[in-house]
Amino acid sequence: MNDDLMSAIRWNEDGLVPAIAQDAASGQVLMLAWMNREALAATVAEGRAVYWSRSRQRLWRKGEESGNVQQLKGLRLDCDGDTLLLAVEQVGGIACHTGRAHCFYRLLEDGNWTATEAVRRDPASLYGSAQGDEHE
Repeated sequence: MNDDLMSAIRWNEDGLVPAIAQDAASGQVLMLAWMNREALAATVAEGRAVYWSRSRQRLWRKGEESGNVQQLKGLRLDCDGDTLLLAVEQVGGIACHTGRAHCFYRLLEDGNWTATEAVRRDPASLYGSAQGDEHE
């Protein structure tokens, strides 16, 4: 990506911007992650979602461990220039480190968070640990 495209983005004080992944076909919001300039450039160059892992302080190619990659279908910048929206094809149908289709599976009902999405695959089988290595 050229500098003009990068300069249109309002990066936070840590040099990051929130990136929302949305299923390109259904419109379902899958997850929220973060990107730095390097992650955004890699995403565009590779045609797949590459994020910045704040916990590991390194690039995180979505699906690098689980196989559940996100193929980039479109990229948008919001009106304020401070949030990216990635339209993706979620390979494998699992975006969340919990083994669910998306990360927004908890619904506020009667003052409590209720899980509304079933686990599609045990995280231990995806990552080799119960926590999931792609957890941000």
